Amino acid sequence: MTRERLYIYDTTLRDGQQTQGVQFSTPEKHQIAQTLDKLGVDYIEGGWPGANPTDSEFFDEVPQTRARLTAFGMTKRAGRSAENDDVLAAVMNAGTRSVCLVGKTHDFHVETALGITLTENTDNVARSVEHIVGQDREALFDAEHFFDGYKSNPDYALEVVKAAHRAGARWVVLCDTNGGTLPHDIHEITKAVIEAGIPGDHLGIHTHNDTENAVAGSLAAIDAGARQVQGTLNGLGERCGNANLTALIPTLLLKEPYASQFETGITLEALQGLTQASRQLDDILNRVPLRQAAYVGASAFAHKAGLHASAILKDPTTYEHIDPECVGNARIIPMSNQAGQSNLRRRLAEAGLEVDRDNPALPRILEAIKQREAKGYTYDSAQASFELLARGELGVLPEFFEVKRYKVTVERRKNKYNKMISLSEAVVVVKVDGEKKLSVSESMDEAGSDRGPVNALAKALAKDLGRYQDQIADMRLVDFKVRITQGGTEAVTRVIIDSEDGQGRRWSTVGVSPNIVDASFEALLDAINWKLLRGDG
Repeated sequence: MTRERLYIYDTTLRDGQQTQGVQFSTPEKHQIAQTLDKLGVDYIEGGWPGANPTDSEFFDEVPQTRARLTAFGMTKRAGRSAENDDVLAAVMNAGTRSVCLVGKTHDFHVETALGITLTENTDNVARSVEHIVGQDREALFDAEHFFDGYKSNPDYALEVVKAAHRAGARWVVLCDTNGGTLPHDIHEITKAVIEAGIPGDHLGIHTHNDTENAVAGSLAAIDAGARQVQGTLNGLGERCGNANLTALIPTLLLKEPYASQFETGITLEALQGLTQASRQLDDILNRVPLRQAAYVGASAFAHKAGLHASAILKDPTTYEHIDPECVGNARIIPMSNQAGQSNLRRRLAEAGLEVDRDNPALPRILEAIKQREAKGYTYDSAQASFELLARGELGVLPEFFEVKRYKVTVERRKNKYNKMISLSEAVVVVKVDGEKKLSVSESMDEAGSDRGPVNALAKALAKDLGRYQDQIADMRLVDFKVRITQGGTEAVTRVIIDSEDGQGRRWSTVGVSPNIVDASFEALLDAINWKLLRGDG
């Protein structure tokens, strides 16, 4: 069976940048573009040249990619020719092989937002597409508000997209701009467009996630015959976001009927980099990755219930719809007081600890987990701390160094400009190979701002560990979560720290104490010890 070609169009750098609170720098846009190209998408929409300095800078020095870099803009304005429209000229001057222009297809928007006649709008679309094609570029037309427009005035919505197609548009992209169209309507309307004369292999779909149906709507359009699909990494985009490519791509490559029906530019080997690509984007945005994200989330293949873990030990397909390695993710058997010995032995095995069923340490580990969780600890999301606890009970936890004492101070004072500032300082004394080492660190950053006592403590703890120093050099703290587990004067603080290293490994540790600094120190200490257990360096 010959598979049809399905094209993946990424708009992370353009539509994704419209996410509230997101603004990529030019180097970040280059980094993301290279990641997308390595993944194997067919199109990378780089932004809107002339709309802002960052997008213009990106196109001034575009990265070399296999994917088609695409400049985005709008159709020419009424009352001027395509050749003399300065906004369109800025898009054309970006010099990309492909140019995508957005235009109105909803009669309400034409008459109300643009204030022109329907005929004028159709002409603007046709002349703009002709202008792109006349300069030997690939033209794409984003039919804005198409589904709403079709429901309002199907004849006019079809008139506009057919005009773009006749003018030479390689792709006519049907946009669910408001994100309110449900999948069954997307399917039926996409079929109607094909029946009206625009072939499916010239038709694309662009959905938004305002009803949590962006991926489903995209699949519905593909089922109806569309052969280009647009989206963003991690579902970035205006309001509730766009179709999430980290969910859409593996569905198309691994699920039937899509896997056997379509061929994309993304190989199964490249798909194994999807989780890393997703987390790299979150890292650039300084966001915590969504644990529950389909395919790429840290909890996507986590099995907490003892019944599930027991079945997973026998056959992973009992509770996993794909092999997590297909998308570069990993199976996790979380530990909690709900866990049974199946979870425990599985988790120990993953840590390289093969333990017999009758090992007396097993019930001790489970009891320790139960007692510590009653005090506020959680090992469901702190796998590294669990491993350290288990190794301690099994008698196989090496002592790399000993903390003799630590002290943290926070001072408020006036600087030389007579402005009140805070300064946190930490002192840590450790004993490594029989030698005491004292480290002092401040939390001041390059801008002169205090990063707080935990930052100072982390820097001091990792400042001098003797022969282990090189092993922790690539460690960094990527997330810090605090929760009060009891209220009132008996309040207990739980701190969970996520750490990462240069090999892309990410691990979580937990600390609990009435004192937030002490809880943080416990989690930091576990983070370093777990890293040293890996034996790098």
